[in-house]
Amino acid sequence: MKNRLASCLFSLLILSSGKSLSQSLPAGTPVLEDYMRRKQIKGEIGSDISFTVRPLYVTPGLQYDSLYATKNILPISKKSFQLNFANDKGLFRMLPLSFKQQHNSHHAYGWNDGSMVPANGYQSLLSFGVFTKFGPVTVQLQPELVYAQNRGFKTFPDSHNDTIWKNYYAAFLNTIDNPEHFGNKPFAKLFPGQSSIRFNFKKLSVGISSENLWWGPGLRNSLLMSNNAPGFPHLTLNTSAPLQSPVGSFEGQLVSGILKKSGFISADTNRTYNGRRLFEPKPEGDRYLNGITINWQPKWTKGLYLGFSRVFYLYRFNVEHSINGYLPVVGQLFKGNLSEAEQEDKMKRDQLLSFFFRLILPKEKAEIYAEFGRNDHSGNTRDLLMEPEHSSAFLIGFRKIFETSKKTDVELMAELTNLQKPSTLLIRAQESWYSHYQVRDGYTHKGQVIGAGIGPGGNSQTIGVNVIKELHKTGVVLERVVHNNDFYYTAFTPEQDYWRHWVDLSIQVNKSFQYKNLLMDARISWVKSLNYQWVRESDVHNLQPSLSVFYLF
Repeated sequence: MKNRLASCLFSLLILSSGKSLSQSLPAGTPVLEDYMRRKQIKGEIGSDISFTVRPLYVTPGLQYDSLYATKNILPISKKSFQLNFANDKGLFRMLPLSFKQQHNSHHAYGWNDGSMVPANGYQSLLSFGVFTKFGPVTVQLQPELVYAQNRGFKTFPDSHNDTIWKNYYAAFLNTIDNPEHFGNKPFAKLFPGQSSIRFNFKKLSVGISSENLWWGPGLRNSLLMSNNAPGFPHLTLNTSAPLQSPVGSFEGQLVSGILKKSGFISADTNRTYNGRRLFEPKPEGDRYLNGITINWQPKWTKGLYLGFSRVFYLYRFNVEHSINGYLPVVGQLFKGNLSEAEQEDKMKRDQLLSFFFRLILPKEKAEIYAEFGRNDHSGNTRDLLMEPEHSSAFLIGFRKIFETSKKTDVELMAELTNLQKPSTLLIRAQESWYSHYQVRDGYTHKGQVIGAGIGPGGNSQTIGVNVIKELHKTGVVLERVVHNNDFYYTAFTPEQDYWRHWVDLSIQVNKSFQYKNLLMDARISWVKSLNYQWVRESDVHNLQPSLSVFYLF
């Protein structure tokens, strides 16, 4: 029954009769996405797909049909969950119903939760929808309804002195739209969610979408694109299956989108320092984003994926009406000479760039991966070779699966992410990741960072152990998160105060399982925050239970 349900879900979500439906499996789908990735690590499905360009548009190239055939698993007839019309040229399906609930007992906590907002108290996200296809055109309507109790909690305190407040505004509040608290009343909003309209041709798909994107190999974080914020509206040209070439296969995506403001400003806008108001209103208007990611699997090294991602963003009123204005991701990598550097600065835009790899080792039932990024151009090759670490961030991780005699697996995983400024800041100016002095709403959409959810200047270390049997998983995850060390060292170095790092230590117990037509993912996290809000010895505790339910019609 367990394997049969898994087969059903794959059939519903991602299989088609010989051609890609361009129906997506949303980034972060509970239970199922991780189940598929584990199957690949164990060598039970093909290595065609890299899992570094998501959402997935899974096709028979993933070899699910052969997987089920070898296990004598027969998927439920498609007639039970889809309607064909126009002599089978058209198709209509109900999409699975997803309902996520969580509760924070003390303050806002958590990331990679899509349209959910930073909130204390109860919060829920309900997702539902339909998928239809007629010829090469597909329409996926999958909105998300979010409700948050949004209770009050302590934010950056008045007890900090004026100098610390000055640094907080300079390093954070005035350079990014990333509010701690979304207002002071219950929050309710309907988001377009994982919706799209596409035209599909062979292994390519072009269209308009609001789906969450995840670029890169990370499990807990991604430097450039993740599901930490609501999906932003974008035009997309992407592969729906790997493109074959004489040197290997390629996956990729090119997007141009619009980033919106949160609509919330900091609570204390009247604070002054030496008679000067600290709060600086941000420019009105949306931001334009242009991004590209390309993944290459060399034909000589099966299971190795090498990738590159690049994003530019700027205010729409600063977009130059030219190819360089609308498609800067295809421009030069280096700033060049002084004149070219000055011209680039006049464009008033910010760049994020990363290189990554993922290596799966089916015989060892393991994977290792890493991503290295820069949030500023190098001047030229010489500059890059002298200071490759300038304005950099990185993540590195691995996962190993141990098989047991009881037909269960034991999984060990670990991931380390570092967004803190490197030592070049001592002699060379640089911005924190996701914030910018010219694009002062930063790299956010609706007030939440699009990249790594730990935010500007953050660091994290995660280690987890899970016991797994097909769709059933029980595990424990330990995590340490350091909040905005960029701000910390700016604000507290003059005082030589090294006791104020705001550090979250958490332990999470999780259980995911299948019951009839339901997939469930239950978690409970206990979090101890040391020096909460950078107040010395102000330690607080937060309890966060969550439950995600995924129902197959």
